Amino acid sequence: MNLLELVDWLSHICLNDYREMYREHVRCLEERQEGGIRGSYNQLLLVTRSNPESADPSACPLPEQELASVSVETLFDPGEESYQAPPTVVLQGSAGTGKTTLARKMVLDWATGTLYPGQFDYVFYVSCREVVLLSEGTPDQLLFWCCGDNQAPVKEMQREEERLLFILDGFDELQRPFATGLKRLSLNPMENVLHRLIRREVFSRCSLLITTRPVAMCSLEPLLKQSRYIHILGFSEDERRRYFSSYFADEEQARNAFDIVQGNDVLYKSCQIPGICWVICSWLKEWMERGREISETPSNGTDIFMAYVSTFLPPSHNEDCAELTSHRVLRGLCSLAAEGIQHQRFIFEEADLRKHNLDGASLDAFLSSMPYQEGGHAKTFYTFRHISFQEFFHAVSYLVKEDQSDLGKESHRELRRLLEEEKEEENGEITLSMQFLLDILKKETSSNFELKFFLKVSPSLKQELMYFKEQMKSIKHKRAWDLEFSLNPFKIRNLVKGIQISDVSLKVGQSNKKSHDRKSFSVKTSLRDEQKEKQGPVVGKDNIVKTQKETSNGKGREMEK
Repeated sequence: MNLLELVDWLSHICLNDYREMYREHVRCLEERQEGGIRGSYNQLLLVTRSNPESADPSACPLPEQELASVSVETLFDPGEESYQAPPTVVLQGSAGTGKTTLARKMVLDWATGTLYPGQFDYVFYVSCREVVLLSEGTPDQLLFWCCGDNQAPVKEMQREEERLLFILDGFDELQRPFATGLKRLSLNPMENVLHRLIRREVFSRCSLLITTRPVAMCSLEPLLKQSRYIHILGFSEDERRRYFSSYFADEEQARNAFDIVQGNDVLYKSCQIPGICWVICSWLKEWMERGREISETPSNGTDIFMAYVSTFLPPSHNEDCAELTSHRVLRGLCSLAAEGIQHQRFIFEEADLRKHNLDGASLDAFLSSMPYQEGGHAKTFYTFRHISFQEFFHAVSYLVKEDQSDLGKESHRELRRLLEEEKEEENGEITLSMQFLLDILKKETSSNFELKFFLKVSPSLKQELMYFKEQMKSIKHKRAWDLEFSLNPFKIRNLVKGIQISDVSLKVGQSNKKSHDRKSFSVKTSLRDEQKEKQGPVVGKDNIVKTQKETSNGKGREMEK
């Protein structure tokens, strides 16, 4: 054996040792994670499709489009198609469907040897909202951050790129330069690296999985070359029951809570979405522990969020802190959320909270904390428990920022801007903020809102929203948490059997296109109370960013993405 061969042999041994060290690093991170996913994970429903949702909201899905249940184990199987490089797997799901928890579970299962054994040397979890905190933006820096080690053998890793798997979680939380009115126009250095990774300009032979909400698909698709699209649908009926059993430590509490949910059609259907299931469980548990009877009957998703927020807001006359009143906290959360949405920001510093008169330590029902260390300085960052909360408070911000009887010119101007953005959205999906506003417009929800928060919904706001609602009638659009698929008749049985959805509604439709002159089925699951359909572990640097505590499968106030 000559000297070069000896060096290669020793290098191979060292790399094998480092791989095991990295696996242990991943396992330890998850074990230290409060509300971790180990032992409490609930299976999610995944379906595959040959193409993403059409960017044209008026386009009719083709009957022959592929749609079938799929398992995590087969996401990176070669399949029948041959690619020069591994295809990018895009995991789409509306807010709260379980994308983050699934991504973290994949990394943990790989680290324990139960997922993709022998297929990947390294599986890296990249939280898009966290990695942009890095001041430097290079491919090497990304690998150092993923390994949690500035001495990681990154050059050796890059020699076998085909043995690497990157999981980019939350592409929709990166800055969207196409968005109208976005205040921050230049890409963050690490955002630029992630864009290059998606375009396959760096680590071109690696495997790549990206999670995103559908609202960001119009900015993601131009970056993709070869891709495979997976839709995440949330919990099956059996998994909903298991989730309640895992959330409530007391079996009797779990049974009582599940009975309440089963008795309310809106609550039961909403629990298909893991993130909303967490909201419902947290709300029910708090009322049970207070010894109070559940008398509310939510009629839509907005009612569920209103019930949670009104339950966990501090009382109007807080004996412990006179400054921490419900109105003060509500206004602060709303202004913080609105500022974040306007600047495409999802992580906030303590100075941001002080600016909005908020105390992060006392608001753990709404905010998660993230320790951060840069050099010798330790900081604490905050995020909303889930993007859904930030969107909800953003919507409510239009109701609280000025006199309760009149929103004033500024709010009307901002609302009109939001309405214009909605009409210009290419993918036709209404944002959560607009969905919340439209729900509040409904008479029953509006009365409920005014009763809970002592805020009057102004007639002028109702008029603006009514105008928007009329404008949107001519546009085929989707609401968040609405899932529509077109299937051939012979595929419907296998799909329902494979993913075990029992609350699907079947509708026979006729395509207007001559080339597809045959009947097709539409599978629809929805949180809407209106059933009529109109035509037409985080792997990060220990000393940089800790994992956000947001999993829908743990006890306490964590919520998954």
